[in-house]
Amino acid sequence: MKNPVMPTPSRPRGEGWARAAFALTAVGWGANQFAPLVLLYRERMGVSASAAEAIFGLYAAGLVPGLLVAGPLSDRIGRRPVVVFAVALSMVSGVVLMLGSHGLAWLSAGRVLMGIASGAAFSAGSAWVKELSLTEAESKTGSRVAAGAGARRASIAMTAGFGLGPLIAGLSAQWGPAAFETPYVPQLVLAAIALWLLSQTPETVTRRQSDVLGGGLLRLRGFSDRRFVGVILPMAPWVFGAATIAMVYVPGLAAGHVKGIALAFAGTAAATTALAGVLIQPYARKVSAAADGKDTARPRLLVLGLTLVTVGSLAEAGVAALDRLGAWQAVLTLAVAVVMGFGYGVLMVFGLGEVQRLAPAEDLAGMTAVFQAFTYLGFAAPYLLSSLKGVASPSALLLGITALGAVTAGVTLRNARATAQDS
Repeated sequence: MKNPVMPTPSRPRGEGWARAAFALTAVGWGANQFAPLVLLYRERMGVSASAAEAIFGLYAAGLVPGLLVAGPLSDRIGRRPVVVFAVALSMVSGVVLMLGSHGLAWLSAGRVLMGIASGAAFSAGSAWVKELSLTEAESKTGSRVAAGAGARRASIAMTAGFGLGPLIAGLSAQWGPAAFETPYVPQLVLAAIALWLLSQTPETVTRRQSDVLGGGLLRLRGFSDRRFVGVILPMAPWVFGAATIAMVYVPGLAAGHVKGIALAFAGTAAATTALAGVLIQPYARKVSAAADGKDTARPRLLVLGLTLVTVGSLAEAGVAALDRLGAWQAVLTLAVAVVMGFGYGVLMVFGLGEVQRLAPAEDLAGMTAVFQAFTYLGFAAPYLLSSLKGVASPSALLLGITALGAVTAGVTLRNARATAQDS
């Protein structure tokens, strides 16, 4: 019989969670700094929109296996070695992406490496932040309040990186020297600082040497839980599906109207989306706290998040149809990005909170990994929309996204009611 993963003796963690959260920010910065640079490679290297967005989406090809392996692995060998590996690999990715002007192969390799780094950091790191957020008393009682604080802190840390990374990268590419290299430098500095901070961050998992190579490392956690399968996973792709449509696809439609500042505009659109996701999260936490686990049949955050995403997609369809507005189309793109960012932030808080509520302690990182793997399927959305440009207009495609959002809301709410008694 396997020994369960046990936390190390608990003590007040001080700022330990903040050190782990900083690593999430550094990796999140690297994960999303590529968003405005999609336009750079399109404009200065002649890369097609679909090819550039496919490279953007290649991130998920590395991220999904990184999530599924690193999360369970960190349950066995500890959080620190996995997160340290992830931060170091994000630096390697940044160096490879600096060579992107020499060919698409460098860009593709760099995005896959960044995906692996992000998968490892986000699965193990989210669990680490949650564990470090617990006091000794909360560790013994399994306080829902403490678990919620950990989920919120992890989500805000990642989203801060997602927002600031593209903003700084876009500004650097627009007005800085060496547009193909300079945008990647800030993340390298942040990652180096994160490595130093991690060396001082307490471990929360006791390493079980006999379990490291044991069976079940690749076992997908959570699929025996009806609520996880019927509510969380169908909702999950909308987290980053909504975000990346607002960050990459719609700004690309409007970029022609702001040619002099297209890269800065793209970075601003990505930052607006991500930072809106950060700003909404305190409110989302209050909504969740007010429910106090009593709205499992009709989760308020799920309803709110999918409503925002559906309304935002409808608004984006309208913006895409208003090409005659010129620069005003770009302004409206930023306004709608706020709505989509709100939806993204609410759904992220809901998903992480539900996972941490449902997951057994020994499967926390594993179930977090599965949830996040499904969220990152949404990174394919910009590529899929661009590849379908010969089939329908952008506004029609976005109306299709709106319809899918409405269907998802109906299905997940039905399943939430059906599984309410299980929770």
